[in-house]
Amino acid sequence: MNILYFDCPTGISGDMCLAALIDLGVDFKMIVRELKKLPVDKIDVKIGKEVRHSITATSFRVNIKESHHHRTFKDIRKIIKESSLSADVKELSASIFKIIAEAEGKIHGIAADEVHFHEVGAMDSIIDIVGAAIAIKSLRIDKVYASPIPLGSGWADTMHGRIPIPAPATVEILKGVPVAGSTIPFELTTPTGAAIIKTIASGFGPMPQMTIEKTGYGAGKKDFKESANLVRVFLGKTEEATADEECKTAQRLLMMETNIDDMSPQLAGYLMERLFANGALDVFYTSVQMKKSRPGILLSVLTEESKKEALLDVIFNESTSIGVRTHYVERHCLERKILKVKTPFGTVRVKASLRDGKVVNNQPEYEDCKALAEKKKVPLKKVMDAVKAALEK
Repeated sequence: MNILYFDCPTGISGDMCLAALIDLGVDFKMIVRELKKLPVDKIDVKIGKEVRHSITATSFRVNIKESHHHRTFKDIRKIIKESSLSADVKELSASIFKIIAEAEGKIHGIAADEVHFHEVGAMDSIIDIVGAAIAIKSLRIDKVYASPIPLGSGWADTMHGRIPIPAPATVEILKGVPVAGSTIPFELTTPTGAAIIKTIASGFGPMPQMTIEKTGYGAGKKDFKESANLVRVFLGKTEEATADEECKTAQRLLMMETNIDDMSPQLAGYLMERLFANGALDVFYTSVQMKKSRPGILLSVLTEESKKEALLDVIFNESTSIGVRTHYVERHCLERKILKVKTPFGTVRVKASLRDGKVVNNQPEYEDCKALAEKKKVPLKKVMDAVKAALEK
């Protein structure tokens, strides 16, 4: 399994994220070719090498004269949609911008589509976000993790005047994400950087167990005397057998829910199949009592945030729902191993769940037990009892 880990000791911004990925080895020329698929005027981007506390890192700079061009989320979504970028890059880019729009909308008391972007809406930030999406998708990563995110302190001058650091939008975006304190009087994490890392990361915490293959360093614009202003990214692998090591770190996931009282059971069954096919981690129905004393169902879908838009499309197209609630949850799970247990009826695989290296639960594989029960013409429960007896020896 391919893993990407972002170490953000001095926060993260869009340009730092993209610079680190280029330093890691993502082809800069390929990124530029893809960025030119955006329906905009000339794109002028440059990379360079800068030193932060004796560490050489890559920098990514955008040279566009825009004078804080204002765009709504609808405008930005149109730019992305009308481009010839790949579907997965469009989806990821739109998802990142949607997080920013929802955060700004909540702060200003307006709908996300009505949000007028200022600094974030400038083309340099559009390039940072779309460029990061291009780079991430090109790496074909299975899981992305990140360290807790430092926010910074002090004050920042914006189009709205002076505001405290961290910016309200950054705080709103990073709700549910572990953050870290910092005495550096500067905006360490920008809304753009916060939205990128929140969208792509499955969990936050220490680096997971992995074999490191490549590293990349992205330089921030400022050179702090307190510490090196860098984002480090690690690319590595973990064997499938030890992939559950990720469960030692709480995973930040998204729970999507909707109450439905006017959908047939046939549609419910097909809806569940489509949700799993589009990347849902878990899907389940709960019987609920709705308004006017109607019996209904609560649809719950657990997913990584990157799959949000695709799953919303499935829910709205394949069900009768007209609204979906979302909230972030943390998932803690046990490490799992597959054991092979010999019984008088044959060998059965057993899923063993471990906590701190100790087995706390064993579950025989149903299909193995069923196959042996049919082959030996004995009750299923007899085969399962034999497995339990073998485990107790």
